[in-house]
Amino acid sequence: MGKFKLQSTFQPTGDQPQAIEALVKGLKLKLPEQVLIGVTGSGKTFTMANVIANVQRPTLIISHNKTLAAQLYQEFRDFFPNNAVSYFVSYYDYYQPEAYIPQTDTYIEKETEINEEIDKLRLAATTNLLTRKDTIIVASVSCIYNIGSPKEYGHFVLELRPGTKVTRESIFDRLVDLQYSRSDYGFHRGTFRVRGDTIDLFPAYEDSAIRIVMGSSGVISLDRRDPLTGKKIEDLPATVIYPAKHYMTDPRMYKDVFAQIRQDMEERVKYFTKNKKFIEAQRIRERVTYDLEMIQEVGFVNGIENYSRYFDGRKPGEPPYTLLDYFEEAAGRDYLLFIDESHMTVPQIRGMYHGDRSRKQTLIDYGFRLPAAIDNRPLRIEEFLRRMPQTVYVSATPSEWEVSRAETVEQLIRPTGLVDPAIDVRPSSGQIEDLISEIQKRVVKKERVLVTTLTKRTAEDLSKFLKDRGINVHYLHSDIITLERSDILADLRGGVYDVIVGINLLREGLDLPEVSLVAVLDADKEGFLRSRVSLIQTMGRAARHVAGQVILYADTMTGSMREAIEEVTRRRNIQLEYNKKHGVTPKSISKPIRSRLVEKVEEIKEEMKVESMTPMDKKKAIVRYTKLLRESSRDLDFESAARFRDLLTQLQGDSS
Repeated sequence: MGKFKLQSTFQPTGDQPQAIEALVKGLKLKLPEQVLIGVTGSGKTFTMANVIANVQRPTLIISHNKTLAAQLYQEFRDFFPNNAVSYFVSYYDYYQPEAYIPQTDTYIEKETEINEEIDKLRLAATTNLLTRKDTIIVASVSCIYNIGSPKEYGHFVLELRPGTKVTRESIFDRLVDLQYSRSDYGFHRGTFRVRGDTIDLFPAYEDSAIRIVMGSSGVISLDRRDPLTGKKIEDLPATVIYPAKHYMTDPRMYKDVFAQIRQDMEERVKYFTKNKKFIEAQRIRERVTYDLEMIQEVGFVNGIENYSRYFDGRKPGEPPYTLLDYFEEAAGRDYLLFIDESHMTVPQIRGMYHGDRSRKQTLIDYGFRLPAAIDNRPLRIEEFLRRMPQTVYVSATPSEWEVSRAETVEQLIRPTGLVDPAIDVRPSSGQIEDLISEIQKRVVKKERVLVTTLTKRTAEDLSKFLKDRGINVHYLHSDIITLERSDILADLRGGVYDVIVGINLLREGLDLPEVSLVAVLDADKEGFLRSRVSLIQTMGRAARHVAGQVILYADTMTGSMREAIEEVTRRRNIQLEYNKKHGVTPKSISKPIRSRLVEKVEEIKEEMKVESMTPMDKKKAIVRYTKLLRESSRDLDFESAARFRDLLTQLQGDSS
């Protein structure tokens, strides 16, 4: 396939050229790890894109959550429109893992709701990796979870071209092996239908369908079609069909694999019986027997991943196959890894294994799963580190762990010329009256203010106090649902509120160019929210405005405060010197305010008088909201998608 070709109306500016050059040089010198220390708003994503275009290697970009991964995916898709940019995150809209609570004898069955659009994007990601060299995958930390062997996934393919001598029945059998199901009436991803000598297949990883026309001697023709209208898009000289699911089991292995599973089951039965745990002994025998029967008949069972070690040929304790193995299968170690917001992402990778193991061990101890279930897991941090290719950690505040391992490259100059905010430390006594005075100065200028407290109660009480003083204010904390939180921030930008009082102002969605003041109450109370990293990140919320300022209310100067102030001041001085030298006049960032999600959904709910709907009205509404759900998923607007899903559940439940 073609090379990576970066398309953008912008050129690298400020210190982006130096950062790009240094990173590319480090990669060519085979440096194993580098750190890109880039301040908020300096264009770190554009720098990453330029590095990829320079070194021309497949690339994995890991982000610490789904929302930020979606933003990165959209940006890289715009930068590389002609290359294979893919998105790989957890495909669950809802996920309740299998669990057992011994204290109350409560078994919780695994319950999931899969987002089909994300499932398609995940399958497209691995398919692109195995078929193209120009692949970029933006992933969440779910990429370190087991998804099955890439060799098995690549082995399970169906290659067809006009003239291939094959029968209809053998194609049917192969499609079923690939986990496609026959559906002559409901045609959707992961299914095929048959009409006479014509087979229509909807690959699980594409938006178009494939029509296979058969004759007495084999395949006559292949073409690509619109799955809804059936209109031909193009003729195909050949096609390769990949599986509809990542985890594949080879029926030829069943005899040996089943024998090993049954042997392990009998050992557990003996263990439980010996220890007089007769309920557990019966439970594990019934569970494993049922699962094996289901796999034998249909090739799949809910929870099949708990047997993955047997089918993958792994020994107890060996690491699972993950997205990193697909990269190695396609490119060896000759690919790039960017870890975005590494100060958050690396600790998340480090902690995922232990939480997963604790839940699984309880299931094993009480006879719900075989010990092999423990090997269906995320990678341990040491396994992840061993598998890393050349890596660039990207963060405004990398931890000492990253900096100690890698060469550092700084990117401190913003294209807009904006500098880090000025910092003022003031005593806690009289802080509220002083804060009110500062807020009033900003209100006159139509600027906004963020105030961070240590507790929810303080945030609410302070909001009420400020409101009583005639200030338009709202509090923000974790008890407020995501959609309302987003709209509170939109109201701040739109001028409905002048002040937001919150606890953790480091979460995504706080890119607020109108904010000129960030006030930190109790700045001298050491802890996570007042650590060096958190303080620097919080201060950065004022760096989007030309008049940005931070006020720290404190009675003592803690080590975290001192280090944060020194670092932000150092960056500010470098930025001011650059602007002076190059004659740059800082400009506040201009960013459009998005449409209100809650308002849109509430309008729909107002329309939806379910109790007064006729059956035909309900059917029409279901069609409409199903379409809106799919559109929201396609646009990676997961918040709206979740609400439309809830509306559909209400409609469909009433229809039944």
